[in-house]
Amino acid sequence: MIQIDYPISFDAIVIGGGHAGCEAVWALARRGLKALLITMDIDRIAQMSCNPSIGGVAKGHLTKEIDALGGLMARVADASAIQYRTLNASKGPAVRSSRVQCDTRQYRREMLRRLSSHPNIHLVQGTVEDVVMVSGRVKGVLLESGVFYHARAVVLCTGTFLRGLCHIGEYHFEAGRSGDRSAERLSVTLRDAGVRLMRLKTGTPARLSAHSLDFSKFEVQNGDDVITRLSFYEDGPLMPQRPCHIAYTTPQTHEIIRASRERSPLFNGTIHGIGPRYCPSIEDKVFRFADKDRHQIFIEPMGLDTDEVYPGGISSSLPFDVQLAFLHSIPGFEHAHVIRPAYAVEYDALESGQMNHALQLRAFPDVFVAGQLNGTSGYEEAAAQGLMAGINCANYLLGEPAFVLKRNEAYIGVMIDDLVLRGVDEPYRMFTSRAEFRLSLREDNADLRLSEYGHQYGLLSDEDYAAFVQKKAQIAALEALLPSIHAPSLDRSALRDDEAAKLPSAGNLGQLIKQPEVTMDILAKTSPAIAAYPIAVRRYVETQAKFEGYIRREQQRIDAFTELESRLIPEDFDYDQVHGLSNEVLNKLKKMRPKSYAEAGRISGITPAALNAIWVARKSGSPGS
Repeated sequence: MIQIDYPISFDAIVIGGGHAGCEAVWALARRGLKALLITMDIDRIAQMSCNPSIGGVAKGHLTKEIDALGGLMARVADASAIQYRTLNASKGPAVRSSRVQCDTRQYRREMLRRLSSHPNIHLVQGTVEDVVMVSGRVKGVLLESGVFYHARAVVLCTGTFLRGLCHIGEYHFEAGRSGDRSAERLSVTLRDAGVRLMRLKTGTPARLSAHSLDFSKFEVQNGDDVITRLSFYEDGPLMPQRPCHIAYTTPQTHEIIRASRERSPLFNGTIHGIGPRYCPSIEDKVFRFADKDRHQIFIEPMGLDTDEVYPGGISSSLPFDVQLAFLHSIPGFEHAHVIRPAYAVEYDALESGQMNHALQLRAFPDVFVAGQLNGTSGYEEAAAQGLMAGINCANYLLGEPAFVLKRNEAYIGVMIDDLVLRGVDEPYRMFTSRAEFRLSLREDNADLRLSEYGHQYGLLSDEDYAAFVQKKAQIAALEALLPSIHAPSLDRSALRDDEAAKLPSAGNLGQLIKQPEVTMDILAKTSPAIAAYPIAVRRYVETQAKFEGYIRREQQRIDAFTELESRLIPEDFDYDQVHGLSNEVLNKLKKMRPKSYAEAGRISGITPAALNAIWVARKSGSPGS
């Protein structure tokens, strides 16, 4: 094959047009760098290969953080949202999460529109065969067609496409997802370069025709009456809103699945990749939770102009005839028409320990990695990594320090720290329980935590930053206003009787808002001065006031964490001189090179005794200390 050198050179090339790749190329472009995005099918950029939603428990936090930093996901989701819903609304503010159903075609169109409109972003349709490196440094990317694109750095966002293999019972085919081919050669060239890969697995349910379902047998799940957008900074027109529905499997469903165990690739040894524990297939759930006589199914529309619906909760790799049988055993699904069958997909991902907190390969500093390649599962996790990889790739090319979010700053920081120091042996999914400081890492304060960074790195526009500064000023003004207003001066005429009963007749509002039964909505009805503030500002001030004691105590833990993070270990510290370390611990420390004692302690297998041995060695002045 004749190699054809493309006449234009790029600062960086992003490989893969999924959620990670879109955020990565956007970050590079916003930093002023010329970026090329290579994807197999431009019309399927930002494809929602699985569920048609953005957000969810902890995933909503990630989406808000992406937006606060100046990324695209929340803005594109708002432009395509057909239902808004707050999860855990009855629970504490730390675990409340936003989730929106999206019109999947509109989501793709909107993402493509935004990427195409940026002058620094160039799109190419093609399949990458090789990342060409000389002496460990990136020179460019070679396509299967023989076209060579020159670049100084690469961001790998390959999703499930590296040696992707799909399974529908006994039927197997090479594909990154159903309908799209896999990337075979790139996986080989990465291995040849010394990159260590492992096999992971994920799956998706069948897509069904809405007209073939009996919706009278389902529970209706409407969206929120009061809509809270995902983006802090955009408020374009809303799309028409649609309900979701809930169905349930039956004992007959489970019996059909149990009888087909030997035909399941998951159980008969056909699938070798490790699947996500927290998002199991229906056959996995039936066998793991044998005491359950039913499992919930969330029926989600794929868009406004399609008959396709997504039955969340019943992903499967069972043969097609078994899929039909168990689907038809579900009330409301008796005559379900399958538009696309369920399938599982195996793919190559990085073995842990090969990247640093900048999402940069330790062995190849010109190569950054993001998304399912790093062992994560989910659009939001991928997009957050893509944004950070893009920012850090830009910083690297511009000669600036890496941008690393700490665990006390963002869920993004928690996720990346987990991936780097703890590693993965199954697809990683974000949960609020993974964050030690989740009361301080709420959805409602993501902009207050991160928008300074977004503006600093050029992702957040001056206009959006001005709105952020104004919001901070409004919060400070409302916090100062409340103690100056006393209960006797309030106009209670607009209150319902039950609301009036909750409002004490003495005390200032700074004191009263701390009481559980007094809400900012009630106070806004009694005071025009309070009602003048935006709802988001009022809700933030209310949360801060009601949880003031808890937040103060958490801040003390954050201070202790920060102090431990400041106890640094020199980059060239000689771990071989530390007495008492096992070979396993020694190898991990030398490979990971933790920057602090806190980081060392978060590495899987590093014991308190090992940390103490390092401390003693440093205090005694061992070589390299």
